Amino acid sequence: MSSPETPASSSLGPDWVPGDDGRRHRRAARVIVLDGAGRALLVRGHDADDPTRSWWFTVGGGIDAGETEEQAALRELREEAGLELGPADLEGPVMTRAGLFHFFAETCRQDEVFFVARVEDGHEPTDHGWTDVERDVLDEMRWLSADDLRAETREVFPRVLPDLLDHLVAGWDGVVRHLGEENDDEALERRD
Repeated sequence: MSSPETPASSSLGPDWVPGDDGRRHRRAARVIVLDGAGRALLVRGHDADDPTRSWWFTVGGGIDAGETEEQAALRELREEAGLELGPADLEGPVMTRAGLFHFFAETCRQDEVFFVARVEDGHEPTDHGWTDVERDVLDEMRWLSADDLRAETREVFPRVLPDLLDHLVAGWDGVVRHLGEENDDEALERRD
């Protein structure tokens, strides 16, 4: 029997399962892709239930059954951005966080691990590997600097990304930053 907050079926997909708190939950691998100019390749998307809310975020997604975090990160790079890299191309994990957010009319929790990949000459991203759901809610991919993100009027997740880029561009210091739990909906409340 499902709780009123967590319906038995979900538009989120089968990898989102009810957690101990009744919210949909999954583990995810994300990649901060940096080019030689110090810009990060980011995706802009929106909530299907609130198309007016749009935000920037790093490439990545759910970890499939039997996948390591690194394997998931590399698969997501290939599927979301058309970028073929190998395990030696990943640094980290550089950061972890638990993101709480509202999407497809549900409050979800995603436990995320972040890696860095450097593509000095850049990369022209493609959407050839996007799923139907991604095609519905993802709007664009673009290279953005930390200063671009600070000037951006849309939300940026994780919120520390501009400051983190400042540190990562010069090289990762080997420290894994643990952000704990971030409620991404708080950014929406601050915006209103």
